[in-house]
Amino acid sequence: MSMISSRITIAPHGPEFSRIVLGLWRLSSWQMSPAERVQFLRAALDLGITTIDQADIYGDYTSETLLGEAFALAPELRQQFQIVTKCGIQFPSAQRPQQRAHIYNTSAAHIIASAENSLRSMQIEKIDLLLIHRPDPLMDADEIAEAFMHLQQSGKVAYFGVSNFTPAQFDLLDSRFPLMTNQLECSLLQHAPIYDGSFDLCQRKRVIPMIWSALAGGRLFSELGEQHPQGQKLHAVLNRIADELDLSPATVAIAWVLNLPSKPMVLTGSSRVKVLAEAVQALDCRLSREQWFDLWRAASGLELP
Repeated sequence: MSMISSRITIAPHGPEFSRIVLGLWRLSSWQMSPAERVQFLRAALDLGITTIDQADIYGDYTSETLLGEAFALAPELRQQFQIVTKCGIQFPSAQRPQQRAHIYNTSAAHIIASAENSLRSMQIEKIDLLLIHRPDPLMDADEIAEAFMHLQQSGKVAYFGVSNFTPAQFDLLDSRFPLMTNQLECSLLQHAPIYDGSFDLCQRKRVIPMIWSALAGGRLFSELGEQHPQGQKLHAVLNRIADELDLSPATVAIAWVLNLPSKPMVLTGSSRVKVLAEAVQALDCRLSREQWFDLWRAASGLELP
């Protein structure tokens, strides 16, 4: 199996990203020195992982700064990565003393200010893809489109997308400004995008979804134990298929997501290079329909009608 991540054009007239994306939402908890962060980024590049996922709020508003310190130490790395980050959530923090409440904010002023702050924090000149982090009940599609246009025309952001949007919310904003992706949660323990029309819409628009928590935030292996009948069954099927394919159960679980016809990208969430390699291996894992549905049945506890 290849140990280099393949690449994919994520939307018509969109950018090309690696299908495995380096998720850095836990970066602040990894306690890495700047030099260790540089080493980690280089290890990801060695696996063909050239896309980084960030957000302004990650690590209590510190994760982007930690990435920026690594880029300052090794400036040549910036040109080898595509940077994805998000905005639109505010919460009280010592890093943002002016914020007094946990709210969603998709006003044009906030989007523009957040993007500019992310550029400073990461010590970069352009964000490759900026996402609205969560749907905002007060979202004004025209106002967001104006902010996107301003950031694009000023050369600060190349492309735009959303995260955790319903199909209707995606369609609304996409009608005002072309969106490149919808970042969604999907795993053997979270099937919602398969059934709520999210992946169907992605196929119709030929937009590649970006998947977070493909291993259910670690719950797939840490919390489903012998005492949980459904977890016991899922583990048995995962282990059987992993043995059949001579792969790790984690690789098989990620492959279950990657085998969806919307051709999703998958975010990692670990500081261990071994886990990154397992995700890359999953790209070459072609589950049979029987294996895919065996996992679906074991995870959902349902039978086909």
